[in-house]
Amino acid sequence: MKYRRIGSVTVSAIGLGAMPLSIERRPDEDRAIATVHAALEAGITLIDTADSYHWHADERGHNELLVARALARYGGDTSDVLVATKGGRGRPGDGSWTVDGTPAHLKQAAEASRKRLGVEAIGLYQLHKPDPDVPWAETVGALRELLDAGTIRAAGISNVTTDQIHEAQAILGDALVSVQNQYSPAVRDAEPALELSARLGLAFLPWSPLGGISRSSLDGPSGPTSAGTAFHRIAADHGVSPQRLTLAWLLARSPHVIPVPGASRPASIRDSAKATEVALDTAELAELAELEL
Repeated sequence: MKYRRIGSVTVSAIGLGAMPLSIERRPDEDRAIATVHAALEAGITLIDTADSYHWHADERGHNELLVARALARYGGDTSDVLVATKGGRGRPGDGSWTVDGTPAHLKQAAEASRKRLGVEAIGLYQLHKPDPDVPWAETVGALRELLDAGTIRAAGISNVTTDQIHEAQAILGDALVSVQNQYSPAVRDAEPALELSARLGLAFLPWSPLGGISRSSLDGPSGPTSAGTAFHRIAADHGVSPQRLTLAWLLARSPHVIPVPGASRPASIRDSAKATEVALDTAELAELAELEL
């Protein structure tokens, strides 16, 4: 495993996206726990979760509680694991997603997440999505208050524009450490946010990083499926899965990129973790950068 930085914390260059363990078509708890343990055994020290990663309306925090149980049951040392959670979205239970960026909601949500994770302070708390009905400065101001209160140690923002990144940094200063936007071979419109994050020294955590290749993990769909692309051909040349090759490409985009592929099987995250072992040459990187899916 190779490592990168999120603020002052060193984490594995590949994280575990824990969402598939709690939403629709989720595995049973034994397999979910085994998936988290497989990630830890592979050297992964970043786990991405959120209070809204659940299926039914009455189980907010399902994924956070699951991650906490998995860490507690792991036989090895987990002191270097950073659990990054998010707040500001909801799931009514009908498959839809809601947004609530009001300061009151975020403060309440962060405290509830802290208790579910069983920590004194959340290592990284990220705003899940801007609320169009709440001024951005007010929402980010709530993160500032959570930092000052000691509820969270570092802050991040997700699904944001470059203007929102600038404004958030003006409010949060060095406490803003990450940006989490969708970015993959098929979805590259977050390129400006990636470039700005790199210039500002912020970690960039692509969500759904395997979109367009085949699946967001080896066992969960992520948008349209492509086959026979340069990603597949170059993966075959390296003797690795297209998913692993894609994560290696993302790592090569910038030293600030830390992909968080989802997984619901141990085999999926073991394969993803090995992306740090794949070296792409200049010609391969140029071909993959120009590919349109």
